[in-house]
This record gives sequence, C-alpha cells and structure tokens, in this order.
Amino acid sequence: MKTERDMMKYDKTDRFDGAGTYILQMRPILHKQALFSDGTADYCIPPEPKINEKVRIRFRADINNVDHIILCHGEERYEMEIAESDDQFDFYETEILPGEETFTYYFEVISGALCCYYDKAGVSREYRPQYEFAIVPGFSVPDWSKGAVMYQIFTDRFCNGDPSNDVKDGEYYYINRPTKEVDVWEKLPETFDVANFYGGDLDGVIHKMDYLENLGVEVIYFNPLFVSASNHKYDTQDYDYIDPHFGVILEDGGEPLSAGCTDNRKAWIYRTRVTSLKNLEASNHLFIQLVREAHRRGIRVILDGVFNHCGSFNKWMDREKIYEDREGFEPGAYGTADSRYHRFFLFQDEDQFPDNGTYEGWWGMNTLPKLNYEDSPELEEYILGIAKKWVSEPYCADGWRLDVAADLGHSSEYNHRFWKKFRAAVKEANPDALVLAEHYGDPKAWLGGDEWDTVMNYDAFMDPVGWFLTGMEKHSNEYKEYMLGNFDNFVNSMNHYMASFLTPSLQCAMNQLSNHDHSRFLTRTNHKVGTLELLGGAAASEGVNKAVLKEAVVIQMTWPGAPTLYYGDEAGLCGFTDPDSRRTYPWGREDRELIRFHRDMIRIHRENEALRTGSVKFLNGAKNMLCYGRFNRKQQFVVIVNNDSYPNTITLPVYTVNVPSKCTMQQIMYTTGDGYSTAPVEYDVECGHIRITLPKFSAVVLKKE
Repeated sequence: MKTERDMMKYDKTDRFDGAGTYILQMRPILHKQALFSDGTADYCIPPEPKINEKVRIRFRADINNVDHIILCHGEERYEMEIAESDDQFDFYETEILPGEETFTYYFEVISGALCCYYDKAGVSREYRPQYEFAIVPGFSVPDWSKGAVMYQIFTDRFCNGDPSNDVKDGEYYYINRPTKEVDVWEKLPETFDVANFYGGDLDGVIHKMDYLENLGVEVIYFNPLFVSASNHKYDTQDYDYIDPHFGVILEDGGEPLSAGCTDNRKAWIYRTRVTSLKNLEASNHLFIQLVREAHRRGIRVILDGVFNHCGSFNKWMDREKIYEDREGFEPGAYGTADSRYHRFFLFQDEDQFPDNGTYEGWWGMNTLPKLNYEDSPELEEYILGIAKKWVSEPYCADGWRLDVAADLGHSSEYNHRFWKKFRAAVKEANPDALVLAEHYGDPKAWLGGDEWDTVMNYDAFMDPVGWFLTGMEKHSNEYKEYMLGNFDNFVNSMNHYMASFLTPSLQCAMNQLSNHDHSRFLTRTNHKVGTLELLGGAAASEGVNKAVLKEAVVIQMTWPGAPTLYYGDEAGLCGFTDPDSRRTYPWGREDRELIRFHRDMIRIHRENEALRTGSVKFLNGAKNMLCYGRFNRKQQFVVIVNNDSYPNTITLPVYTVNVPSKCTMQQIMYTTGDGYSTAPVEYDVECGHIRITLPKFSAVVLKKE
C-alpha cells in the first residue's frame, strides 16, 4: 500500500488512448528536497584528506527516485553507484583521487528527461562555477576548533584583579589627552574613551576562570595584550611583551622625559613602567601562568595580532620619545633617518624628514603607522618570529586572530605571499594552532588552504542573523524594516556566503552576535538608530527584547561554526557601537536567568557532535519563521524560530534532514519572552512531517537520536 509520501513521488498525467479511453498515468517526480551532499564526514570521506589520499564522495537522493547521479570535475564525469539504502534514501558513492591540487566538483542529477545540478548552494537548473564544492588535499584545521565555544575578552573591561597595575590619572598623554583612571567600575564609557582605563587585567581573568569554565567556554579570545598606550591596544608598542598594565608592575620610579616631548608631561611614569625589563618579563610570566591555568581546565587561548600597523608609541617609530636613550633600545625611525627601523615605515617626504605626519598611517591616522613590509625583509622576518614565539613554549598560545588582515602590505600579491609565510611559520611552531582573520566581504581568496584557517564570520553569520532578527545594521546606524524577518534574504545570504568556505574553515568560523567594533546585539533589539554621542548611554538598554536575544543564541549555538560570546552579552550587557560596546562586565548586577540560559545552550551545543560538525539544511520557512536542521547519520536536530509578535504554526518536511518518516522528536530547548525550558516534550512525526505552533518571539530545538 502506498503512503502519502510515496504518492508525492509521482505526478499525474491525464490522456486518452487511441480508442478514446481515459487513462491516468503516473510518472516519477524528482524530489529536489531530498537531494543532498556537502563536505562533512558523512558525505566526504575523509573530510580533510592528505595529499594523494583517496576520497569517497557520497550523495543522497530519495529512494528509487533518480536514474543517474554524476560527479563532475571539469571535463571528467564520475558515474556514482548506490552504496547504501535505508527506508528513505539511496546513498550514491564514487571514489576520487584529488592528488595535490584543489579538487572542485558538482553533481548532475538525471531523472527521466529531467536534468538538474547540485552544488554548495543547492539545486539549480544551471551549472554555477562559483558554488562548486572544493577539497584541498593536505588542508586541515585543528580538531579542537571545530564548533568550539569561544569567549572574547576586552581585557580592560572584564575584571580588575590587581589594582596595583592600574593606569593613573595623567600618567601619560594619548592623542593630546591625559590618561584617566576610572575609579567607578559601573561608569559608562565616554564618547572619547581610548585614554580611559578601568583596570581590567590578566589577573582578573585568572580570578574569573571558574566562571568561564562553568559557563562552558572552550576558547578565550583576547583583544590585544601587547604593550600599547591605548586601552584597546590595537596600536602595538612592543610585540615582544604583555603590557604591564595588564600584567605585573614591580618597579614604578623613573626620571622625566627630555624637554622636547612637551605633550607628555607625566609620561616618565609610563616610560619607566613599560620599558622596565622587570615589569615586562614579569608580565610575560603572568601570561604563561594564565595559559597554563586555562589549559588545565581544557580552555584554549587565542591572541590578537595587529600586524598591518603599529602605534606611534612603538619602539620602532618612537614618535613620543618613550624609548629615547633607554638602555637596550635603539633609536626610533621618527627621531633619526639613520634608524635601523626607518624602512619599517613609508615616509612620504624624505627631504623634510623628520616632520610630523610625513609617514603613511593606516586610514591616514598618524597614531597608527602602517608597516612597510615590502621595503624591509628584516620587518617581515621579525613579525614571522613573533608569530612563532607566542604559540611556542613557554607561552603556548593556541592561535592568532589577525586584525584587518586583508589590508596588510601595499599590494594583494604581497598580502597573499605574506600570509602563506605566516601560516607556514605558525604551523611549524605549533601544528595545532589556529589562524583566524578579521575580514569583511568575500574571504574566498584567502581560504584556499594555504593562508588563513578561517575568519570572523560577518557575512555568513553576524549580518544575516542580525538583519533577520532585528532589522538593524550591526553598528546600529540603520534600521531596515523590510529586512526584519525576511526569510528569503536569510537563506540566500547564507547559501551564497557560506559557499566561500571550505568545510573545515566553516566549522571553525567565529560566529558572533556582538563584538568590540559593533553595537551589542541586545541593544539592536530596540531598533534605535544612533550612537552613544547622539542618544546617550541610557538609550542603549531602553525597550530591548530579551526574547529576541535568546532566539539569536539558539541560532548561534546550532549553526555551523564556532559560537563566540562577547564578554557580558550572556549577562545582559547593552551598548551602542564602539566605544559604548566596551562597557565593563556587570559583576554583581548580572542577568542570572540569561547566564543560565547561555550555559544550557552551550551545554546542548557541546554535547552533540551534529551541532559541531554535522550538516545543515533549510526546511520550510516564512516571514519571521526560520526553520532548519542540523544532522549526521546518528543525530538529527530541528531548529524553529518564530521572530513574530504573534503565534505562528508551521508544517516542516523533517525527513529531509534524516528524521525517520514516523517517530517522535524530543524538545530539548524552548525559549519565550517569559523564560526558557529544557523539560522534555515529545512531538510526533507523521509521513516525514512535523507540525508545530510557537508563541511570539520564541524558539525551539528538537532532537531525534
């Protein structure tokens, strides 16, 4: 007896025979929703092949529904054979030998007279070369990074564990402003915030390691820690040492600077603190202790590397004369044309050298001198040495996040050449280290297996999620109502931008809702367009919707990649874009229900391999309704998000994510505006479909194992 689902495989065609008798014919329909393949371990075996290693490629189709599956590689065509079948699907297979070069492929599906193509973006009537699957023999990412739960810490604002190392009022001048010691931890950032210091440090992170471990954090990503005059430290002063204001200050005395440094009336204090070898070495030792403590708990540590530019305070430039005449330091490029560091920078007017502002600055900023690698092999060698130093003994960091990585160098040719060298240096020193880059736009040119491992995932995560759930641009500078709840835009954006990733790169891509450069996600739920300067700090927390934040976290913890929390998001922290997004962690004022919710979602993510390395497939959706599955051959999950202000009911073809045609699925997470629940609730699957009603601003995660 044919079931309803069996009948869906056929199309009715009416005609009359030659004698005038009416005949009802049945011809097969190609079940496009059942077609599937990707680069995960169920469909590419092994998923990270070595050079000259054979690979088995699999393709799934509805049982008895297609005539031919052909794997196409350039002019080569591989006829695939059925290797396995179950109650729902046929699994076709063929074997390839990629050799040493990148192997690209797509599938041709033939059913009767119908022919279509299948690639990274799904089913298509046309061949789309930009969406071909790709295998890079010899390329792999660290296993620990796949689906790893990361936690970003902006150190000055996380926890003050050692007040003795705090920056003092007027200790030095930065951009013509005296430094300010903020003595009220809860005080909101000012519009000019770069020279204001709250005192957060590495000792504070060590003190809060129990909290991070209990939350479920697997990786700490630090914003820059190296010596720097700013609180954000994206203007590196010395790549060899941790800043003593984050580390340890053992000696504090010193002598005033030379009379020529008029803008730094109290900089002698800073000069001594940051040039004292006792302080610098003690700070490096504290970092060693932090990494050891993190590793003891199974937590990795990633450093932020700012190698496109440095700071004008840098010992190579020394515009502020911090290192002038100091023992152990050579003259900076700003003070003399004879400096060995002169070619580290590009001076635009040699005839008038030195003269303020004559060197190239990143985006024209003279506090951020751009590094001139092409003219200085010594600089390149030094930075590659730094790349190796911090991932090696005794520091043992687990990888690098690379600031504005696509900007490094003065040409794309050099940029790619440098990152190939950088990757080789890091992997030689620590094969298990991760190379992760900040990048906006299509990263495909750098994700060919020989440069970056992966990227901060703006285009294939932060942007689509933010637009769908809030309608807000990530800086809170624009609200587009037509983007709010736009399911088609979400699907199209994800399919398009995820295709730029090799599968291993996608599995460790940094999936963030917020970070130090953009407004807090919770603030974006209030749809207020503006900044701290225009609206004031209080507006950032007015009218926010925690239910939408919980929807976002459900997506974050069930989407391919490494879900990355920005410190304080889990505690309900708000804030407009930089500098307001860099508020202090609200110790003692946390939203404890949100923390418990994050802890439970992290636990669900960590306990289930399908959520770390499994496949993803969209199910039916509608305006404000987002539905998809995460699955492998052992586990199946269905995630449904209702981002509407009204209840919605939807029917989903869950069989397309390997859920049996008749079974029950168990609810393991349910969120609403009133709270959340992990209590088990069962839903029946009939004929491969499930029907569910969700209240307003809610999400559910269902599991079949």
